Amino acid sequence: MELFFDIFLEKRIFAGKTDDGDGERDMKALVKVKEGHGNVELLDVKEPELGPGMILIEVKYAGICGTDQHIYHGTYRCNPPVILGHEFSGVVAEVGEGVSRFRPGDRVTVLPSTGVTCGACEHCRTGNYMFCRERKSLGSGINGGFTKYVAVREDMAYRIPDRLSLEEAALTEPLACAVKALEELTPIRVGDTVLLSGPGPIGLLCLALLRAKGCKVIVAGTGRDADRLNIAAGMGADVIVNVDGQDLHGTIAAETDGRGVDVAIECAGAGPSVANCLKAVKKRGKYIQVGIIGKEITVEFDTILYKQLEVVASYAHSIETFDRVMRIWEQGKVDVKPVITHKVPLSRWKDAFDLCERKAGGKVLLYYDESR
Repeated sequence: MELFFDIFLEKRIFAGKTDDGDGERDMKALVKVKEGHGNVELLDVKEPELGPGMILIEVKYAGICGTDQHIYHGTYRCNPPVILGHEFSGVVAEVGEGVSRFRPGDRVTVLPSTGVTCGACEHCRTGNYMFCRERKSLGSGINGGFTKYVAVREDMAYRIPDRLSLEEAALTEPLACAVKALEELTPIRVGDTVLLSGPGPIGLLCLALLRAKGCKVIVAGTGRDADRLNIAAGMGADVIVNVDGQDLHGTIAAETDGRGVDVAIECAGAGPSVANCLKAVKKRGKYIQVGIIGKEITVEFDTILYKQLEVVASYAHSIETFDRVMRIWEQGKVDVKPVITHKVPLSRWKDAFDLCERKAGGKVLLYYDESR
């Protein structure tokens, strides 16, 4: 079985070298080669073929997401062997037959979650493709952006505004996750006091949106989040709390005259953070789950009941969300530059993943390089 897998891996997707005589070119790619913890390798792979209605994108920057970390650890479903990476920006290198909206040289980003969908179920018909039973996303179900070139359908690509850098554009997909939670699913008003628990990249993007809305924002994290808490302070968070050394709930009581926060947003994906958010939110307040937890936790449902909380779970985004994000980019409503703290060559992907594991800084971007 292992031999079969190796042959399958070598011949179907990642076959050959540039000197194998078949005329096809190779590129390097970061591949989840099989299920389980780890099993991620930088391999030589074939450049993708370009079919009708598709565009070939030269990837310029690709962000490491918490999902990529979960895939590395074997706690998120994927379809190995598969090239990782779903948050990326790039430049159109070539267009296939029938493509009318793009031409070589266009700067683009991609809606990665619609790599494969049925197109016919109720979720696809309403733009909520994330719930399609046949859905496969770039970077987990089909090949993604931790490489040099990606081929996608024309309808998956979005041209980015001239005012936006390619680095910023690589954050389009995670910004869409934040927009879905804060703009579409939960009405948050000017002047609301919001607890944002978990200052990772998604949390920091939520902070940027909340500040643009005129909310008072309390950002909470652990001692391991020290770098990210400093970023949050620089982005205008009103109150910063290190829960390992400060009294979060005492601080919230002082900031809200004992009422509790209007909205709690859980972005850490951790049991203690969930408990803190439920305790912090006021009676008849709102709780939003954004972070992926990846394991079973205990939740005090009596707290939800007795406070009569409105609980919302926000999973990724929709087509409407992506359209909204492109309008936000056009209007320059949010500044995401402070969220980007590291740019690392693909050949040093282990260092890049280590930065994420250690929570050293904000968003880590990979860029393609030819060296090993």
